[in-house]
Order: sequence, then C-alpha cells, then structure tokens
Amino acid sequence: MIRARPPVWLSCSSRFATLRPGVALAIALLALALLASAWILPDDDEPRGTALSVDVYAAVVEGLRTGGDYYAVTAQELRASRAPLHPFPAIRLPTLSVVQAALPNLASVLLLIAIAAATGFAWTRRIGGWFERGPPRITALFLLAGGMVAFVQPSLVAFHELWAGLLIAWSLPIRREDRWVEAVALALCAMVIRETAALYALAMLAAALVEGRRREALGWVAALLVFVAVLLLHARAVAMIAGPLDAVSAGRVGLHGPGLFASAMARSTALTILPWWLGAPLAMLALLGWAAAPGPLGGRAALTFGSYALAIALFARTDNFYWALAAAPAYLIGMAFLPDAARDLARPLLDRRRVRVQRITR
Repeated sequence: MIRARPPVWLSCSSRFATLRPGVALAIALLALALLASAWILPDDDEPRGTALSVDVYAAVVEGLRTGGDYYAVTAQELRASRAPLHPFPAIRLPTLSVVQAALPNLASVLLLIAIAAATGFAWTRRIGGWFERGPPRITALFLLAGGMVAFVQPSLVAFHELWAGLLIAWSLPIRREDRWVEAVALALCAMVIRETAALYALAMLAAALVEGRRREALGWVAALLVFVAVLLLHARAVAMIAGPLDAVSAGRVGLHGPGLFASAMARSTALTILPWWLGAPLAMLALLGWAAAPGPLGGRAALTFGSYALAIALFARTDNFYWALAAAPAYLIGMAFLPDAARDLARPLLDRRRVRVQRITR
C-alpha cells in the first residue's frame, strides 16, 4: 500500500496520492497525449454561431412580446438568417425565450446575475473545503472568476448555453449525499433550456449508480424522463413548421479531436486573452487537475467535464465551440489542483528505492 504524502496545496490528499507505478505511468502518458492534442486544431477553426444565435433569439423574444407564436417566429428569424431548421435540435427549446418574453429586459439581466452570484457562492464554499490556506484558496477563487467572465455579460442574456451552463455549475456544488433534490431540479431546468445539459444529468446518474445511491439515481432518471417528454413535444412542434425546402444542419459527427475542446474552453473563459497556443494547453491541464480532485464532488466534476470533452471531441463541429459553455463556469478551478496532481503523479514514477539485504555472520 502506497502511503500518501502530505498535500502541497490541498487540505487533503489528491486522488493521485496512492497510485501504483503502472497506473501513474498510464495516466501520465494519457495526459501528455491530451496536452499534445491541444495544439492540433481543425482546419476550419473560426468562432461562428454565437452572434447569430444571440441575435436570432433576441429577435424571437421581441416577437413573442408582440403576441407571436414561438415556433413561427423562430422559423421566420432562422430563415431570414439562412440558418438550418432541420433536424429539430436546430431550433432551441422554447423555455428561455418564453420566460424572457414575459419579463422586462432588465429583469432577465438581474436574474442572470443573481444565478451567477449563487453559483459563485456555492463554489466558494466548496473551495474552502479543498484549500484551507490563503494563497491556494485565493488562486482557486481567481480561477473561478476567470471561468465565469462570459456568464455576467448582459449582451448575451438571450444565449441559451449561458443559462444552461450556469444552472449546471450551480447544481454541481450544492449536491451532497443527503441533499440531491435541489441539484436534480436545477439540472432539469438546464435541460429544458438547452438539451446539451442532459449530458451532465447522465454523468450524475452514472456516478449515483456507481456509488450505490439508488434513490438519487431514481431522481436523475425521473428528471431525464421529463426532459425526454419535453424534447419529444418540441420535435413534433418543429416538424409542423419546418418544410422540406428549409436548410439542414451539417450533422453532429465532427471527429475534430480533443484540440477542439481545449480551444473551445479557452475561448469560453478568461484564457481567451492568451494566444491559442498557450490558452488551449492550459485548458487541457485543467482537466488533468480535476481528475486528481479529491472527494465525491471532485470525482463528479471530473466525470462531467470529461464527458463534455469527449462529446465535443467526437460530435461537435467547429462552429459548435459554444458547447463548452455548459462546463465552463467552474472548469478553470481544475488548475488549482495541478501542484498536488503533478507531485503525486511523479512520485511513483521517480521512486527508485531499493531493498538492500545485509548478511550478518556471527
């Protein structure tokens, strides 16, 4: 049994503290491969889609305020922008636009800021449990702020991914062993705003099953069933207004690799101020940090972020980089775990202790 050394920054040992040499070597090689992939970008890696989505759905909200039907107004705006209407996920779920149409613009902005504040407060409390000393805690809080810079911009208030990402980031830290209903409820709210949030619910369901928490697993199943019912109704409504001559999306099998995830996460956080050749590798290193994060929250966060990394690497197109917003608010905190992760990963690889046998003759 490998004994864990005292932590460097953390208040408890990281998940890598007791790794055996073979496992540590496998993780190190995987980390190097992912880090190298961060410099491999798709040929067409230009940020498109965000401005179009914000403008279209801001216009949809105004159309609803004048008495228009959501699907008819959305189809009209998408056709005017030459955007696809097929398949049905090309049209966002109506939840956010309908709610915003019922509120003044200022109320929507204040609500967004309030959710961001609640998310930041929830993560601040959990950060205090991981990092007891001042410098590590301050570093983690700065990284949290760096991940949330895009989520307090009033100009993006009509962007569905922004709200879904905040709700996911709020749900993750408030979930505890004895209190998971609130986390499930927030995840359901995120799913009925943007269907990509279902990946988070699936990750939490998998974690609950692995940990043997049957009641919590049933809660996640119930939320997913409600989401599927809403999605089926949405698909039927889209089929009634989308015609055969409307544009069709290019598909969901991008196969652009982990580099697209790293680039997308860098664009979605404060790393966007850095050149891509520096921001993308740092974003990838944050994923390694989360893999070493201790405790149930660390494991579930690593599973969530890893799931989005895999989904973006396999299915996202270059203009779908904003999928990373679903995981962006708390993602950069992972870099605060890197000092302990690096030390604990290097220890079994560099340990060259040998057993010396001495023969004593009497």
